[in-house]
Amino acid sequence: MAERKKTTKKPAAAPRKPGRPAGDDDDAGTPQGELGFGRPLGRKAAPAADVEAEEDPDLPPAGDDDDGDHDDLGQTRAGGPPRRLKKSETTGADRKASFTPVSRRIRSESALIKDKILLGQKPMMKFPLRSLANVTYSAKTGFFKLKGKEKERTLTVNTVKTFAQTLKMMALSKELIETDDIATKREAYYVSKNWAEARFKEQPESDTVMEDVEAFFGVNREQLGFVPEEKGGDVAGQLVVIDHDRDTGEELRIDCTRFGSGAYSIPISVENLKFETDATFILCIETAGMFQRLVKHNYWKNARCILISMGGVPTRACRRFVRRLADSYGLPVYVFVDGDPYGFTNIYRTLKVGSGNAAHLNEYFCVPQAHLLGITPQDIIDYQLPTHPLKDVDIKRAKDALKNDPFILHYKQWTQAFEQIIRMGVRAEQQALAKHGLNYVIDEYLPQKLAHVERFLP
Repeated sequence: MAERKKTTKKPAAAPRKPGRPAGDDDDAGTPQGELGFGRPLGRKAAPAADVEAEEDPDLPPAGDDDDGDHDDLGQTRAGGPPRRLKKSETTGADRKASFTPVSRRIRSESALIKDKILLGQKPMMKFPLRSLANVTYSAKTGFFKLKGKEKERTLTVNTVKTFAQTLKMMALSKELIETDDIATKREAYYVSKNWAEARFKEQPESDTVMEDVEAFFGVNREQLGFVPEEKGGDVAGQLVVIDHDRDTGEELRIDCTRFGSGAYSIPISVENLKFETDATFILCIETAGMFQRLVKHNYWKNARCILISMGGVPTRACRRFVRRLADSYGLPVYVFVDGDPYGFTNIYRTLKVGSGNAAHLNEYFCVPQAHLLGITPQDIIDYQLPTHPLKDVDIKRAKDALKNDPFILHYKQWTQAFEQIIRMGVRAEQQALAKHGLNYVIDEYLPQKLAHVERFLP
């Protein structure tokens, strides 16, 4: 168990200048402060040519195939969850005055829709179109940004079900916020079973509507009262996380070097965490197995680093945690994934610049200073790694990236890497390094790679 004790707050360490591979022209974005209440995207008018009318009553599956961004972060742009009120404050005008900005926005937008209906007009909502086709990438900003195209949801015979589901999801969110409660994404799906004909058949439908509401108000799910099922990731190494006791407010110091064979779990909400470290870099690792090997042999101690297990596609909590930590101390971030198109796009690219599906929030959930350590297509050759043939889905993903992914197309090094792996027709896992010995990754591979960070992919 981590050592926790009361302490006085120490002054923040001076930012350390991050190490940057040569030839990378992005500026890693600007350091982030606390998140603020988002702009109501649903109220922004879009050019007629950029608005797509929504007519299909059946919702598509949640997300798009660019990111696998179904693992999400709990974090608040409004500065944290609503405070719990005293009993004397929870009635009448006093309680209404306590509503958060998100709650007030839900009430305001709902009132506008009601007024339209009472006037005999068709109410309408606009949502940003969340896909790779509607994002741009700039190395200067360092993340995917929305172009501005929107989809339009008007109450008609064909859209009555999805319109009703959207309003019911907004009502559920309002209830959660005003009672200072939460619901997991799975629980929200089951709550809909009480919505008669508006109930969801499958959770992907529920997730899609939840994401639409999130984008409509320009906030994240956690501000709406919804939290993910998954944890944010695991951390080990030279880092002290400073948290607070929920009941007493007492400061808690969580030493990530004192978990033995375990690790600190990133919580769903990371915005109020503070850090102390003398590490020289952050190493984000795709697989739990590789993370456990490095932890078991205390790799972080000799390398003076912080190890973070992403467990596949990094959750929003994981991305935000890494971003805040890296910004706080000016640390370079290196990423170690399997050598395949999924690892390059769905995992690494999502960590670095965000996703098309969550482009309305990418500014806060990306790590522009990240660089790919491996496994690269060239590593497969240089280290003579055992391989597996690329599957049809791998080839399709690689070709789609070369055709449609703004990030991949921005960097010549990445287009060359994808072209190379398609020509090779093979992929390699992190664990393939065990061919040369179980600890070859610690004794040879990582030291050799870290000696030439200028060769890392941007």
